Amino acid sequence: MIYLFLSVLSSTAIFVLFKLFSKYNVDTLQAIVVNYATAFVCGFILYDGNISPTQIIETNWFIAAIGLGFLFIAIFNVMALTAQKNGLSVVSVASKMSLVIPVLFGIYVHNESTEAQKLIGIALALVAVYLTSIKKKDTTVLTKSIYLPIILFIGSGIIDTTVNHFAPEGNIPMFLSTIFGIAGIMGFFLLIYKSISSKKTLQIKSVPFGIVLGLVNYCSMYFLILALRVENTESSTIFTINNIGILALSTLLGLALFKENLSKKNWIGIGLAFIAILLVTLS
Repeated sequence: MIYLFLSVLSSTAIFVLFKLFSKYNVDTLQAIVVNYATAFVCGFILYDGNISPTQIIETNWFIAAIGLGFLFIAIFNVMALTAQKNGLSVVSVASKMSLVIPVLFGIYVHNESTEAQKLIGIALALVAVYLTSIKKKDTTVLTKSIYLPIILFIGSGIIDTTVNHFAPEGNIPMFLSTIFGIAGIMGFFLLIYKSISSKKTLQIKSVPFGIVLGLVNYCSMYFLILALRVENTESSTIFTINNIGILALSTLLGLALFKENLSKKNWIGIGLAFIAILLVTLS
């Protein structure tokens, strides 16, 4: 479970960094592009072997990695649009509820267990996601631009499912490096377009924030895949614990570090999150 714990910590660190972006007025897109470049380099550093572009292209995961690279940058933009049109609560619910997709994939495609205790835990996890994400100050509604949260839900679920399905056993660093490299290239062109259209210049402070983001972003994906590859573990269990753990920990950190106000529903959601983790873990 150490890999899963490290993945939750890394993913929660991403939440903290995005909060700091807002506090210090960091250009999010610029930091995101630097983040992808950093994660790309991390994969190369951790890869133990000869790097051959031809061999990478010939792997059975190369096409999937290209698709994931496009999805990474596309879903990032959808997430930003959803936050603007529907509110942060809807973003949180849609992205975390997407755990349903890899969970169902694991159950129906890989014939993973469906015992009552596990299913109850997964159901409680979904309720916890909703209750923990609802904020008092959020006045937007889900029915506004409904297609955006739907795309975010499906896209986030496809990313988790595809990463788990195609990640190779002994070549995870290069697999991730390829994904982040493709995302970085797409982000770079998008950054150039927005820089020309809005006449924005590069913020120097975006670079160190982006580097730190890239390090924790790479770690979150790397440790999650390692957790999914541990013998006698099921992806439906790992994804449930991972998503609900990130949500609960990030919510508590929001309270401790950023003095965010939590409603009774939020506290109930946090309580249900820990119950769900116990039920799924012990199933």
